[in-house]
Amino acid sequence: MIVAVYAGSFDPPTCGHEDIIRRAAAIFRELHVTVFTNPEKRTAFSVADRVDMLKHMVAGMQHVSVDSCQSLLVDYASAKNASIIVRGLRAVSDFDYEFTMALMNKKLAPHIETVFIMTNPEYLYLSSSKVKELASLGADIGGLVPPYVETRLKEMFGSRKS
Repeated sequence: MIVAVYAGSFDPPTCGHEDIIRRAAAIFRELHVTVFTNPEKRTAFSVADRVDMLKHMVAGMQHVSVDSCQSLLVDYASAKNASIIVRGLRAVSDFDYEFTMALMNKKLAPHIETVFIMTNPEYLYLSSSKVKELASLGADIGGLVPPYVETRLKEMFGSRKS
């Protein structure tokens, strides 16, 4: 009966995030998908917008909830009785950052483990920042983000084709 937290900025949520959520939900009894505020990132969408998009994304998924938080991830996980932090990995370049964060979280909360889920190769190249860049240039982002997120991006950027 393991409870897990999958945290990120999700600006915006992509099909890669959705894949990690589905796979983690199949492993853990309860999964809390949580939008965290990263002061180092400049976001396009508000926290409320990102929570809304994630709620649309996970609609119908069993044992998955969506939330937001501004505290430390380990404090949030402890408050949710989670013993696992889920992190997705795309490439070796992600690993260095994620490994350092996992070690820091372990130092802060020894009772919480970090589990890395490798991305589906189909989404290896996919990032929220690339999706925003493509959307801002009017490119077709179908298949990169869920339909509701695609609609929200089109609303934000319009249909700018050069």
